[in-house]
Amino acid sequence: MWIEITKAPNLMVAEIWKELFDAEGVTAFIVPDTTDWEGVSEQQPRRVLVPMDKKHVAEEVMRKL
Repeated sequence: MWIEITKAPNLMVAEIWKELFDAEGVTAFIVPDTTDWEGVSEQQPRRVLVPMDKKHVAEEVMRKL
């Protein structure tokens, strides 16, 4: 089960979060924050998801920043 850990204003910021989580051993998944998949661009907000059982690790990574 995946859980949203943060929202990013665009794809570039979401990828930075993903790299931070990946570096700490937490797999992250990026999805557009929309239901209109046809009009998705790099500038649209993204949701960053992590596995539910790794949520506490991801929150610790975010606290360190």
